Amino acid sequence: MARFLQTILNVEEPLFSVGLTRLEKATGNSGVDTRLIADIIEKAHQVMRALTLDPADTTGHEVYQALIGTVIDGTAQTILVDTDYILLAFESEIVSFNLIDVIENRHHQLSYGSQIASHGQRSLRGEIVTRYIDHARSNEAVTREIASSIGLLPESDQGYESVAAALGNSVATNVPYLLAIGDIVTDAFITLREDQAEVTTDEHGAKRLSMEFGSKPPYDHVDIIQAVGNSANAAVSFARLGLNAGLLAFLGDDQAGKDSLKYLKSEKIDTSLVSVQPGQKSNYHYALRYGADRTILIKYEKYAYTWQPPAVIPDWIYLSMISADSWQLHEDLAAYLTEHVETKLAFQPGTFHFEWGIEKLEAIYKRAYLVVMNREEAALVTGQPHESIKGLVNALHALGPQIVVVTDGPSGAYASEGDTILQMPNYPDPVPPYDRTGAGDAFASTLVAALAKGETLKTALTWAPINSMSVVQVLGAQAGLLRLDKLEQLLQTAPGDYAPKEYVE
Repeated sequence: MARFLQTILNVEEPLFSVGLTRLEKATGNSGVDTRLIADIIEKAHQVMRALTLDPADTTGHEVYQALIGTVIDGTAQTILVDTDYILLAFESEIVSFNLIDVIENRHHQLSYGSQIASHGQRSLRGEIVTRYIDHARSNEAVTREIASSIGLLPESDQGYESVAAALGNSVATNVPYLLAIGDIVTDAFITLREDQAEVTTDEHGAKRLSMEFGSKPPYDHVDIIQAVGNSANAAVSFARLGLNAGLLAFLGDDQAGKDSLKYLKSEKIDTSLVSVQPGQKSNYHYALRYGADRTILIKYEKYAYTWQPPAVIPDWIYLSMISADSWQLHEDLAAYLTEHVETKLAFQPGTFHFEWGIEKLEAIYKRAYLVVMNREEAALVTGQPHESIKGLVNALHALGPQIVVVTDGPSGAYASEGDTILQMPNYPDPVPPYDRTGAGDAFASTLVAALAKGETLKTALTWAPINSMSVVQVLGAQAGLLRLDKLEQLLQTAPGDYAPKEYVE
């Protein structure tokens, strides 16, 4: 029995069979493994018969091609029901009946012999552990200890659920998958009373928010907004625009973390790569709102920033704000991107990326398909004069990105694919902005979403300011993020001069 499971899990742990025997003894040798294997074989044969294949006389290659065919003809989600943990071994090859594995194998046109089965294997590890824990005679702590010792509870599986479940069982087979990477934050927006605070300008031209020191000024109200941060905002943006979106991020196991994870799942985000770290707090920031602007008090917790290879090969990876403790993750990401040349990288640098500088991040900039930052950040990164858009754009291209986008507040944005620089105006605000939090994230993520859908850079530039405009009309970085139909409606009613034009310096 152990040999069957060890084979389809591709487990190299030499004590796997011993550990499984211990798990069986803990249940009074009740045959949990036997029933599980019987369920796997029975379900696999049911699927094969539904595909008009004879289970007694069918090769692995034939099964694999038939499964791929269900994606092509649109029957995959009908036939592959409750097959998350179903896998079979055919000589030296493992064939997964997991819906997401099948979709990915078709999407990336992987030939038999190079197919992935990682989602099915993750699900099977979870199924084994769950069945033993649920047995009436099992002790959960003992079961987890044994399961960990034989590789059934790897850290990468923590918090895992199938992508089908994470996406609300509505996986679109021909829709790009975008994975955002970055920190998650809970924001507490404290709205200050304007009679209790003031904004002044110091001798260096910097604006400062001030209140009477040592006093107890009353505030207007507070709003708690979960699961924000540059990359979390981007993931929600991708999902609302009709793309398959995932998030690789880190949370504590406190209530704020649980609430954030629940919210992300409700937005149809694949959270299988969100690491919930025991005994840790979640990132919690305080935003002091004064008018439409905000001053944010930030604190990032120290997590074990471990790279996790996604089970689904992303069409795009979107990298943004993440802690200074995440350097090893960046090195592992660069190695992953070298291996997967088909994955495009969109880079929206965050605070610590700017602190690290271009030499340390040379591999990331060189591999980036697109980079987006504001004008001040572009001057900081490149050392070019703030006044020269052409100088900033050309210097960013020299670092490696094929597409460079520089945002410039009221002046709109500038974008280049290497030859012509385009200038795109902002979409007009219907009323003055209510809260500018997340405007840049909305712009960058919407631009990437349009490109991922196959739109040209010119078209993508018309999408991005619309979502940015919508976000600043309401509180927080995500409440105003639009769905595609609403964005297209606003695009159709845009002013006549709302279009990218060639920029001449």
